[in-house]
Amino acid sequence: MARKRNRGFFITLEGPEGSGKSTQIPALAAWLRAQGLEVVQTREPGGTRIGEEIRALLHNPANIEMAPLTEILLYSASRAQHVAEVIRPALEAGQIVLCDRYCDSTYAYQGYGRGLALPVLREITQFATGGLTPNLTCYLDIKPELGLRRRQESAEEMNRLDRETLAFHRRVYAGYLALLAEEPERWVTVDAAQSIEQVQLDLRAILSNSLDLGSLREKVL
Repeated sequence: MARKRNRGFFITLEGPEGSGKSTQIPALAAWLRAQGLEVVQTREPGGTRIGEEIRALLHNPANIEMAPLTEILLYSASRAQHVAEVIRPALEAGQIVLCDRYCDSTYAYQGYGRGLALPVLREITQFATGGLTPNLTCYLDIKPELGLRRRQESAEEMNRLDRETLAFHRRVYAGYLALLAEEPERWVTVDAAQSIEQVQLDLRAILSNSLDLGSLREKVL
């Protein structure tokens, strides 16, 4: 039987294209559930019916004329619905939320990548989320050249952001490093150039420590 925690715990996975977040999260969620924890696995943009419809607009390669301001407002609309409908209720119920991307993607992609003003992005994000911040952010670190090569070699269709220039993705990568330096107490870095199996083991070790799973198992026993 799944055990509720007294307080929820909000974990996000961040990283450039091709870092493997979408591969790692399902395995990580399954492992946490095997530890007896209640886990909500979700993603951005998306996570709700409304959010998934917005995701389709954002990722559609045909929407090449989309203005940067339109892009950020669509991401924020999806996020506002996501927080209200999924994330905040799960945390209030004492569950663990495991999310593929969150606000930091906005700062890296629309801030550093697109060149939009970070103070404005932070204000919009604050309004959309009510100030909800992750307890822990796992950053899957991979150089843009390798990450994009992985995306091109995968079976998945390249979305609108995947098709951006290498220069854009290098700016995003630099942005992530800057964000990590701003809040080192929240971020933990994993080398995503390793094998899928090793990345998963590294993530499990990080979460085991952050969630104090050893102590939890002792209480269960």
